[in-house]
Amino acid sequence: MLRTVYPTVPAQVDYRLTETGASLPHLVRAMAEWSLEHRDAIAHARRAYDARYPDSGIR
Repeated sequence: MLRTVYPTVPAQVDYRLTETGASLPHLVRAMAEWSLEHRDAIAHARRAYDARYPDSGIR
């Protein structure tokens, strides 16, 4: 992440992805699509885990 601060009042700050960060969106999009395609199985696994370990504190 590139952060640029401009000497203005009020302060103005601009944030931009670095070249490395700009290479990530397709991976994040793929993970989001995967999670949508598998949301029923994920929800089922969560319920099964919660039933098996009711005091785990993980939610």
